[in-house]
Amino acid sequence: MTHDDTGGDPGGSGGTGGGGALSGAMVIGAERVHGTHGTVHGVDPRTGERLSPAFGLGGAAEAARAAALAADAFPAFRATAPNARAAFLEDIAAGIEAISADLVERVVRETSIVRARVRGELARTTGQLRLFADLVRAGHWAGARIDPALPDRTPLPRPDIRQRRVPLGPVAVFGASNFPLAFSVAGGDTASALAAGCPVVVKAHSAHPGTSELVGTAIQRAVARHGLPEGVFSMVFGAGSDVGVALVTDPHIRAVGFTGSRAGGTALMRAAAARPVPIPVYAEMSSINPVVLLPGALRDGAAELGRQFAESLTTGAGQLCTCPGLVFGVAGADLDAFTDSAATAIAAGQTLPMLGDGIHTAYTEGVARLGGLDHVTQVAAGPVGDDIAAPGRARLFTTTGDAFAAEPAMQQEVFGAASLVVRLEHAGQLGAVLGALEGQLTATVHAAADDGELAAPLLELLEDKVGRIVFNGWPTGVDVGHAMVHGGPYPATSDGRSTSVGTLAIDRFLRPVAYQNVPAGLLPAPVDETNSLGLWRQVDGRLTRD
Repeated sequence: MTHDDTGGDPGGSGGTGGGGALSGAMVIGAERVHGTHGTVHGVDPRTGERLSPAFGLGGAAEAARAAALAADAFPAFRATAPNARAAFLEDIAAGIEAISADLVERVVRETSIVRARVRGELARTTGQLRLFADLVRAGHWAGARIDPALPDRTPLPRPDIRQRRVPLGPVAVFGASNFPLAFSVAGGDTASALAAGCPVVVKAHSAHPGTSELVGTAIQRAVARHGLPEGVFSMVFGAGSDVGVALVTDPHIRAVGFTGSRAGGTALMRAAAARPVPIPVYAEMSSINPVVLLPGALRDGAAELGRQFAESLTTGAGQLCTCPGLVFGVAGADLDAFTDSAATAIAAGQTLPMLGDGIHTAYTEGVARLGGLDHVTQVAAGPVGDDIAAPGRARLFTTTGDAFAAEPAMQQEVFGAASLVVRLEHAGQLGAVLGALEGQLTATVHAAADDGELAAPLLELLEDKVGRIVFNGWPTGVDVGHAMVHGGPYPATSDGRSTSVGTLAIDRFLRPVAYQNVPAGLLPAPVDETNSLGLWRQVDGRLTRD
């Protein structure tokens, strides 16, 4: 590998077409490292054009170096005061906004995501960094609890016991292909881990290497500006699974955040579980996000629901983890009107580029697999998109309730704008077909006022299956806030007790510690005698700031 320092901008424009100053280097601590294990280029999915520069790929040695630097940085970073850590997160956000023009152009070139959506994703990325900064300052994440000593309690006295949550340690984060900003280098996993006080090593996604370098450089510079240890952040490129497995199995890494395929997530889970000291892997993987159309809702607005569904399905060429890939409704004229409306909208819609050749190939194979199943009929297809190198041509299929119940392959995710409408014989089938589903990120129910008798029992059933239940809306579009859950039972995620979106995401990278009869002068600030941080704390079971 080769190195250069971080003085000034890294390299020239590299022919990025407005993508900013790029050098093709990884970020390992304070250094910029050119990997020597092959190269990768960004590719324009619309034209197939290979973009400059070439990005040098790292190997196990680079992963080990980044993990060791993160371990060295952990004691100092975990001890940063809340205001200092919050200011660091805000500075990352400001640094990303400062390069927004170049960043948006590079994202568009590497992904063909439309500019309006890229700008929205950039705002979401910086917004969630600032949201976590606010959370860090507020201090709720510390989970402070105090049970004061009761020396006169009988039959046994109670000791003084105090609890807070502490960071796990260095975290490996895997960038996602479909959200090059919000779920990648400075995305939710990175933001929540840094907020918890955990250094981060990112494995950047090879589908958008220029985007990753621009964002990684912005974080590296924020680390330097705040005088933090260099190992607080690193970013590596790597081919195949070698670098990823090297990170997950490195003894310095204490947790993993991953967004990607079920195969990739489960492979990392196996690697983490096989370590001498296993670690948690928080993986978001596979979801088809069922939609239930109850009879009253179909009666009142079948055609409009079909149009809205098609819009949700085709957003971003369907390359969203919350894409509605499955629809249940009772067969009849109203469901026919919904299907006809959706089919018309899909046929008249726009075919968008997919994120790359690999995703396009997998989508094409998935569509062929689903369409080739017995009792599955294709009822709509989007425009061909002959002028696009990797077209995400939408598809809509139908089947019967009995056929769906008999064929588990109909539940397999097709990542892209493909969905299956299941025509149930009667509403009584809903419980059985929903109960047989795998874990999902979301479930959507469309219900009219007189659908209450059918809708009420669905809630308890769906609570067991999904992380987010949507009524009279659509699952695409995940708001970032305090109450959001973006998770769900396996295989939607590896751990349905957590979320990768919203402030609760910080919980993944914290663990509780109790302090029993610790002298007052040694108590950590969140549980000290005077409440020096002014936190809301649970004292003897009662929330107070005293």
